[in-house]
Amino acid sequence: MTTQEVAEQLVNYCRQGQFAEAIQNLYGQNIISVEPDGAPVKETKGLDAVIAKGQQFNEMVEEIHDMQISDPIVADKFFSCTMKMDVTFKGAPRTSMHEVCVYKVEDGKIVREEFFFTPMQHG
Repeated sequence: MTTQEVAEQLVNYCRQGQFAEAIQNLYGQNIISVEPDGAPVKETKGLDAVIAKGQQFNEMVEEIHDMQISDPIVADKFFSCTMKMDVTFKGAPRTSMHEVCVYKVEDGKIVREEFFFTPMQHG
């Protein structure tokens, strides 16, 4: 798959709330996932670890009220999109999250993802 095709498929999966399917079908075995400074885990390496990270996120969510994913912007072997999520986490007030997501594609698979947002303050 081309970077454009991977980007379009990822956005379609996300718009349908099929994050686990996106990871299973589009991510490489040696994926690196990077969160911003202040996030609970800065870097996750390997497909199994990224799958576990996604499951951990899902377990923290009480309800997703709304989610919007922009169309991807593709250049060379990279693409980006924005994600807005109106979500209630368990034991926390309803909040709005807005992030920029950047992906790198090699051999038809996502090999790196990096998220840019301001992490929630805890405590």
